[in-house]
Amino acid sequence: MRLAIIGLSNSGKTTVFNALTGQNLETTIYPTVSGEPNLGVVKVPDSRVEKLAGIFKPKKITHAAVEYVDYIGLTKGDVDQNRKVFDLIKDADAIVHVVRAFEDDSVSHPLNEVNPLRDIETLELELIFGDLEFVEKRLARMEEGSRRGKKPDEKEKKLLQKCKDALEKEIPLRNVAFDEEEEKAMKPLQFISTKPEVVVLNIGESDLNAEKVRNIQKEADRYFESRPPHPPLAKGGIITCYASLSLCGKIEMEIAQLSPEEAKAFLDDLGIQEPALNKLIHVSYDLLGLISFLTVGEDEVRAWTITKGTSAHKAAGKIHSDIERGFIRAEVVGYDDFISSGTMHVAREKGLLRLEGKTYEVKDGDIINFRFNV
Repeated sequence: MRLAIIGLSNSGKTTVFNALTGQNLETTIYPTVSGEPNLGVVKVPDSRVEKLAGIFKPKKITHAAVEYVDYIGLTKGDVDQNRKVFDLIKDADAIVHVVRAFEDDSVSHPLNEVNPLRDIETLELELIFGDLEFVEKRLARMEEGSRRGKKPDEKEKKLLQKCKDALEKEIPLRNVAFDEEEEKAMKPLQFISTKPEVVVLNIGESDLNAEKVRNIQKEADRYFESRPPHPPLAKGGIITCYASLSLCGKIEMEIAQLSPEEAKAFLDDLGIQEPALNKLIHVSYDLLGLISFLTVGEDEVRAWTITKGTSAHKAAGKIHSDIERGFIRAEVVGYDDFISSGTMHVAREKGLLRLEGKTYEVKDGDIINFRFNV
């Protein structure tokens, strides 16, 4: 999973990046307009992996991982400058939108005052305008080609016009219903307003657990809920494309530099239930509809990330294409069932370890051994 951390200048993006990755990159009190993206890979916290490792004592323990990327801040009305950030977002699974909600006179605000809701709307519009510029240029090229006698792709032209109509109404494309064929055609276009979004309110230390922050978060939720209805899934559900949480980036960055024991004591003192790393990953997994299945043995205990609803056959391919190609059966036991049994032998005797076919829908926490033949 790759998450792009974005926000207006001086919102605390790099501070949040440091908190998430444990790095100690320099943070500035003035807007940064150039430089290279910052990358960090973080293990997905999963107590099940640690528990299973204690039982199987493998040579190797592998957690699922999240890659975070942090870059320069977005600037209101500067499409050329913002294009650098947009190009980075294109390859991300979701965006983490850091919104400044802390007061600090020593750190300038690009819009002169701290106003989280205005900043949320400002950045949303920049994403929309970025996509609109792209669509308009592509349609213009089609029109120019048409004048030269080159016949345009009518399906793509119709799709681009549909996108243009929504974007001109300031509707992000993540809130527009597209059919399966349209979604397939959109993938190579890499629109940015289609990305699921986690809004992170970066608050001051004095506002920890404050009613003021809860109110801002509620107002942010209402802003996104007031947008046009999310498009329905084929199964009749609703696509989730937004989530929110609050944290104090400055404190979380300090916590990330501590040992686990010191960090726990610090969190307890501040009344924080879990560090930002854990909270954001949990929210991101839920937002993207991700789960983990587990493989165990003396060589390795490992967590694998898949999308909810993935079949056993496709999950096998997550490990190796040969396993998917030669899939025979999946030996499956739920994590809780295995822990209550103690061993695979007991789980089998209780009928909790079962054989499943290609179409079995893998559940979060399933411990799976794939039988295959190639």
